[in-house]
Amino acid sequence: MTIMKILKPGVYTTIQDLGRYNYQKSGMTVSGAMDEFSLRVANILVGNREDEACLEATLLGPEIKFQGDALIAVTGANLVPMINNEAMDMWSLVKVSEGDVLSFGTVKSGCRSYIAVAHGIDVPEVMGSKSTYVKGKIGGFQGRLLKADDEIKIGTANGESFAAIIKIPTEFIPLYKKDNTVRVVMGPQDDYFTEEGITTFFNCPYEVTNEADRMGYRLSGTKISHKAGADIISDGITMGSVQVPGHGAPIIMMADRQTTGGYTKIATVITPDINIVGQLKPGDNIRFKSIDIVEAHKIYKKYMKDFQVIKEYVENLRYALINVKNFKMRVNNKEYEVRVEEISF
Repeated sequence: MTIMKILKPGVYTTIQDLGRYNYQKSGMTVSGAMDEFSLRVANILVGNREDEACLEATLLGPEIKFQGDALIAVTGANLVPMINNEAMDMWSLVKVSEGDVLSFGTVKSGCRSYIAVAHGIDVPEVMGSKSTYVKGKIGGFQGRLLKADDEIKIGTANGESFAAIIKIPTEFIPLYKKDNTVRVVMGPQDDYFTEEGITTFFNCPYEVTNEADRMGYRLSGTKISHKAGADIISDGITMGSVQVPGHGAPIIMMADRQTTGGYTKIATVITPDINIVGQLKPGDNIRFKSIDIVEAHKIYKKYMKDFQVIKEYVENLRYALINVKNFKMRVNNKEYEVRVEEISF
């Protein structure tokens, strides 16, 4: 095994996979990645199962020293990743060598980056998941945020090689913006809201407040009016549920949400757009757009198909045959060595 030594932990860096399911009935939150698209694609790039655990870094990334060779990928927010202080490509497969240091600069776009390593992160599963639930002190690395001097076991590259550059096609790489439209399906308690309240929800912009974390995003903006009250008999909460308490300001429930809640839920963010929400920072803006369940299913099917397209693209490149030729060229009385790689499938 190779060791990742944490030199600096960043602001909020945890180990996350796709979550801890089947225990909500016992009161255990799901946790998992705030942006599952970025986590899954990072794993595809390094050849892991899509649900393997990654590091999730928030706003300010960690500084990590690799005590052995490894294959890595960094996706999600652009926190300006660097290897030995040299810029590295995001959404790409990258080989690091023993002694190399991965660090990050100042966030350029988005909120959360995902760092995948080939062969995965060697931490115990708790209730079938490696995800960290910090408030419950379970999962991940000792149930907590990463700290300086933590040493985490990961897979070793073992002399693995790959074809030239493996990078996700541009059309699949998300753009993280300050102003965002998020699609929702109405309900389950939309009948608790006035017609004016529903019109407000869909026609007014909302801003992410400083009270935005892995549990939920509190939004500020025009208040949403109820018919008679905001309280209901507690029922289940899913990721993307939009609660509206009595004060009229919406809250989008996220990965570390509670399992049940007693506030009305006006709508639910569709799965692909949850990834957009997971990349928002305080000060970013949201507008909600209503779609019906039929359209939501069509969008979800395309979303799932995209993973297969990306996986096939990466695997074709990974197993391509490379014909390498080296040439010497002289230009303006200077001699250069030129390497030409011809990839065939």
